[in-house]
Parts: sequence; C-alpha cells; structure tokens
Amino acid sequence: MARRRIGIHGLQQQQAANTEFRKVGEELAHQQLQQLKAQLETFKDSLQTFAQKYRKDIKRDPVFRMHFQRMCATVGIDPLASNKGFWSELLGVGDFYYNLGIQIAEICITTRERNGGLIDIEELKKRLENIRGPHAQDISEDDITRSIKSLQPLGSGFEVLTIGPRTVIQSIPRELNNDFNSILTLAQSAGYVTAKAVQAKLGWEEGRALKLLEDLLKEGICWIDAQAEPAEYWIAGFFAESS
Repeated sequence: MARRRIGIHGLQQQQAANTEFRKVGEELAHQQLQQLKAQLETFKDSLQTFAQKYRKDIKRDPVFRMHFQRMCATVGIDPLASNKGFWSELLGVGDFYYNLGIQIAEICITTRERNGGLIDIEELKKRLENIRGPHAQDISEDDITRSIKSLQPLGSGFEVLTIGPRTVIQSIPRELNNDFNSILTLAQSAGYVTAKAVQAKLGWEEGRALKLLEDLLKEGICWIDAQAEPAEYWIAGFFAESS
C-alpha cells in the first residue's frame, strides 16, 4: 500500500503548529527567567540587610565570614571582586583579603629556600598569626585560600593544592604530576620517604623511584638525609610539623 503524501496545506499547518509551540516555549522560558531574576534580587536585598545587621560578626568571626561568603556565592556575588563598591565599603573585605594576600606572599617568598615553594596551610596560618600579632583580626584556612585565589589573576604562581588529606600552598609555578603527588601523599605521616618505601608501597621499579626523588631534590621540595640507612627524603613543606 502506498504511503499517503503530506500536501502543501498539511506542511503549512505543521510549520504553523511548530512555530506556535516554539513561541509558547519561549514565553514560558522568559516568564521563568523573570521570576528567577526577581527571586535573586529579593535574595540579594535580604543579603545586604543581613550584611548590614551582622557586619561586625562578618569582620570578626572567620567561621561566620566563611558561611557568609558561601551565601554570597549562591547568587553570584563576590565581595572580593573589587576593593570598591557596596560590599567593600560595607564590610571592608576587599582590603582585608588584599592585605592578607600580601602577608601570605611575603611568607611564601621568604620560606622558599627552605621548603621549595611548597608550604602546608597549617604552618602558613601559624606564621601569619605570628606576624599579625595577638590583636589582629582572626583568620581561618578559608580566609587564606580565598586570599590566594585573589592573587591568581596577577599571574603570581600561587596555588592551593590538595595532597591526600593535606592542603598545601605552592608559590612557584610548576606542574606536580601524579607521580610527584603519589610520593608526597606517601610522605605525609612521617614527613619523609625512602626509595625502598616508594618501591614497596607504589609498586615502582627502583629506577623510577630514584629518578622522581632526585627530581624532587632538584626542585627543592625535599631534602635528603644521606646518613640514614636507607637514605631518607624529607619533604620540606612537611618538615616543620614532623620535626
């Protein structure tokens, strides 16, 4: 049996129906977008009211400040985006993170020779608290990571890395590949590794383990205790906590 062909009139009707469906869909999408914009504006107004009411707590309490930052992020507000504008004038957070970033940079630069440009965030926090003094505004690890992210547009090479359960700050532009990360993760508990431990734990051949450890030495990320038997490769960024 021959298939029935759709005539010109049928094609026109189908096109008209498709056009109508598209218009209805666009109208619904527009309405939903307007409703969403209205909800976001309402939430932003509420957020401003909240910020004005709890301004002192946001500036004084690092945990409270962290939760406030996360609330801002849900509606696309970044108080760190500029040192000018409503949020900076209200809270002063732009200047706070900028100044904290300067202090972080100073510590990272002055400790590079010792740690190879890789410092544990807990050690960095302790050093910051020491130079800021007992009367300075309290800071959290979240404040530190936000300050470092605010430095990234400057092309400074500062980066927050997660190595196992540790958070470390890298201040020298370099790529830590999976092999490097595996060794650093292995060194976390004791602060050091040996070539034999790397071979046994990671299943590597001796040549591969020694090459990676030598590369870490050249980068200044680790030191070697050649007097130990077998030789111990101490990760400089972890050394302060393990010593």
